[in-house]
Amino acid sequence: MYLYACRSDSFRWGHISSTDLIHWRSHPDAVIPDDLDGGIFSGGAFVDDDETCYLTYWGLPISGNQGGIRIIKSNDRHYEKWEKFKEYMLECTTSGVHQTTDENGKTTYLGCADPSNIWKKDGKYYMQTGNLSVLFKFHQDGLTNYPKNDEIKLNTPENLKGDWVDLFESDDLKNWKYLHRFYQRNKANKWTEIDEDDMCPSFLPLPLNKNGGELSDKYLQLFISHNRGCQYYIGTYDKENNIFIPESHGRMSWIDNTFFAPEALTDKNNRQIMWAWLTDNRTDEINYGWSGVYGLPRCLWLREDNKLGIAPVDEIKMLRYNKKEFKKINRRQELEGINGLCCEITAEYKIDSAQTKSPSIYLRANDNLSEFTKIYYDYLEKVLVFDSLKSGKEGRLVIEKAPLDLNDKEILKLDIFIDKSVIEVFANERQAICRRVYPCEQSDKVVFEKGFDNVIVYEMMPSNLY
Repeated sequence: MYLYACRSDSFRWGHISSTDLIHWRSHPDAVIPDDLDGGIFSGGAFVDDDETCYLTYWGLPISGNQGGIRIIKSNDRHYEKWEKFKEYMLECTTSGVHQTTDENGKTTYLGCADPSNIWKKDGKYYMQTGNLSVLFKFHQDGLTNYPKNDEIKLNTPENLKGDWVDLFESDDLKNWKYLHRFYQRNKANKWTEIDEDDMCPSFLPLPLNKNGGELSDKYLQLFISHNRGCQYYIGTYDKENNIFIPESHGRMSWIDNTFFAPEALTDKNNRQIMWAWLTDNRTDEINYGWSGVYGLPRCLWLREDNKLGIAPVDEIKMLRYNKKEFKKINRRQELEGINGLCCEITAEYKIDSAQTKSPSIYLRANDNLSEFTKIYYDYLEKVLVFDSLKSGKEGRLVIEKAPLDLNDKEILKLDIFIDKSVIEVFANERQAICRRVYPCEQSDKVVFEKGFDNVIVYEMMPSNLY
């Protein structure tokens, strides 16, 4: 499912399906507005034991109501005929917020936005709701301007600051009761700031291997903060008390929110596969006939060091053709005979602590290297660097740095994908950066500096809807 702005009415969920993650089939839109929805925002999916599929979503305000959390179901062969539950699972009192009172009569604000996937435990169903609108509630600008740390400190009650989600429970998927906060933000470790929210939550078990198989005893909470983009917690699910205990935190976006709005699934092999929305669109995108793009599907798993493994799904290798090898880069070298607009590049570099950083790789470069995107590893800072300061006149011209702690003499192993405006860099199956760049079409060169080994370039076959 994917969210898009339909020209005929409002936001909808489109629907495509695949048997191999490469070839995709279009279906009729899954979730469309009705007399209770002013549009459809984010949510999650769940397939029950009888193979009935349930979608959760945030129905936007419409004349006469403030919207709320809704559920829609389908059990036909291709999930093309959907039936909406007539009642809200949770009705908003103001957009994205449900105001109520607790057992002591105290006013309580619950998140009424971006529900998570549903999961099932001991015959009961569980679901989270996101907290962005509660975080914004105490600011006059509402959702127009994101409040800063200082504004949060002054205006927001202490128990509502930062990222958190509410947990709900149901016996029948129709009647839901509020339980409690699903996790507590770790204030001591300063993993997140008080102006960060938790929206688009996804909660799934982590496998022990990239290819799935045995599940670990850890769970992954993927989410966004709207100001900082995609991030995650790894932790323990206390099933007796129905709480999640975060034990570590990581980000997939560091300088802004380009890598955004994650969604994930667990496939039949227990692989956890995620996608994210790349938000940095052209200012005149409507002229191109489309809006928005995803990053590549990523496999996520728990490594032996209890950190997150990250790698592109193996299915993408089906698109490779026209292989070119450059065994040893002995000088600054433009790679000849490749398609620098649409390719996959693998390369290795043996880290040497005597050097402060690896040689650079220049992507989407022009003839005189006045326009390029630069990738390298900084050994002193222990970061993978994506430098887009000279990537063109449009887009976000920034330097993004992702933490990557490589040992002395360890080999840096890069897997880089270029697809016109999208550049996605994976490193050592434990870190990745994905951004969009907008150089001119003539900037299609790939240039390596001296020092890289085993450079392989594959042209990539287009993967189209059918």
